[in-house]
Amino acid sequence: MPSSPHIVSDVMSHTVAAVGRRAAFKEIVQLMQDWKVSALPVLEGEGRVVGVVSEADLLPKEEFRDSDPDRDTQLHRLDDLAKAGGLTAEDLMTSPALTVRGDATLAQAARTMAHTKVKRLPVVDDVGMLQGIVSRADLLKVFLREDEDIAEEVRREVVANLFPEPVSAVRVEVGNGVVKLIGHARNTSLVPVAARLVRAVEGVVDVEFELTRSEAAAQSTATPADGGEQRNSF
Repeated sequence: MPSSPHIVSDVMSHTVAAVGRRAAFKEIVQLMQDWKVSALPVLEGEGRVVGVVSEADLLPKEEFRDSDPDRDTQLHRLDDLAKAGGLTAEDLMTSPALTVRGDATLAQAARTMAHTKVKRLPVVDDVGMLQGIVSRADLLKVFLREDEDIAEEVRREVVANLFPEPVSAVRVEVGNGVVKLIGHARNTSLVPVAARLVRAVEGVVDVEFELTRSEAAAQSTATPADGGEQRNSF
């Protein structure tokens, strides 16, 4: 069976800086600076995430500090103007919070971050209680996987199933996360399938092929007119 993919709980940070609804503006700024983060979950009760306050939520106070917004700004930036007058996390936060479950795959979390253009996501359980936080940097940790670990998984999960010996003879080489399949395969039509499966292995940066059709397979399908050999390279 294929190896289970890493999930968010495997890479998330369990220690999280967070604030309550009544946290003051200056307290929020100080906490962001102390923890070197750009956003903080806002909690209520025993830790349920009700919102997120980010640097973008705080900047309107500085932007509009010494100027009166024109009519167009008043019409199109009502939320920012409201936040410019905010004093607490409840006034400033974006709610409901954009979160992710701990059992979500890293690919799911990455897609959420990409589509919403956020740098980090609070991780919650099935009732919305804060479990941790996951950042873009956390999601990239899979690319630190050792090349030989990647090669072993590709051999076991892909090559052994698609190109079994003795008719096929495919070796796997990995360098800096780039997988290369080299040798002779009975069925080179499976190369697109192999490419998809190899790219799904965590830590893989890319996949390349140097495969030819094995002579045994070519001879088994040869006709008297073609001399018995067909060869395709990828």
